[in-house]
Amino acid sequence: MRDEPASLTNSEPYAFAAAGEGLASPRDYFELLKPRVMSLVIFTALVGLVRAPGDVHPVIAFTALLCIAVGAGAAGALNMWWDADIDAIMSRTRKRPVPSGRVSAREALAFGLTLSAFSVVVLGLLVNALSGALLAFTIFFYVVIYTMWLKRSTPQNIVIGGAAGAFPPLVAWAAASGTVSLEPVLLFAIIFFWTPPHFWALALYRADDYARAGVPMLPVTAGPDETRLQILLYTLFLVPLAASPAVLGYAGLAYGAVAVLAGAWMIMLAWRVYRRREGEAAVKAAKSLFGFSIVYLFALFATLLGEAVIGGLLR
Repeated sequence: MRDEPASLTNSEPYAFAAAGEGLASPRDYFELLKPRVMSLVIFTALVGLVRAPGDVHPVIAFTALLCIAVGAGAAGALNMWWDADIDAIMSRTRKRPVPSGRVSAREALAFGLTLSAFSVVVLGLLVNALSGALLAFTIFFYVVIYTMWLKRSTPQNIVIGGAAGAFPPLVAWAAASGTVSLEPVLLFAIIFFWTPPHFWALALYRADDYARAGVPMLPVTAGPDETRLQILLYTLFLVPLAASPAVLGYAGLAYGAVAVLAGAWMIMLAWRVYRRREGEAAVKAAKSLFGFSIVYLFALFATLLGEAVIGGLLR
């Protein structure tokens, strides 16, 4: 079992939750699923499902998306169970169900394990074994590799751990086609390399929170200036990578235009973060990049989805 930070000794909410005295409502259990993260997972998985070759029966498509969504929520619940000690310290997370005492740690664990088993077994049996195996690995990677190991041990936590959030389109593609090819791997790579600049922008203006909780995020261990440099370098690699589906013929002109224009804005914001290093201007630059990075990823995948839907209607 992990060591708990000393500052938790007098943390009444977490002690209350750990004792199993939660007063949970359906809303609390829904919050355990990390619905904001789940919505992004569903959307990127939908893109992978729609762009996969061949026609997918609507029931199979619905089952696949449901299982991927439930699997993502299960991973989120297990993450909140394990991280309840540091969540109780950080201002951004202290009101989550477990550290606030509304759900006990034991309940969160049971909830996450049950949903994990359900999602993997149903996807494997009703869709195909490959997608079920990929979903099982995704949950394992997020909970064990990222949450239990990387997050507390290395400033590269979000770099390696970001793979967990990049798997959904790959899982959905496998669910639709029974195989994996270069196109879903590119979708995986785009999300994978998008994750570090996205989260490091957040970490720049939440560094005190992470330091107080003992989480070795890059701004805490290497300092804000090195973090700004890494954000810029990752963004410079991400933008041409994100345009590669159009270059390789997997996407159309609309996607190429969105990738170039949105990518140029992403680079500009990353450059602004790199240049503005002090005071409110630095905080504002980091928040702007964090906010736009969400729009950027959504725009890329929405365009891919739109092209696939329009192409299907014109066939």
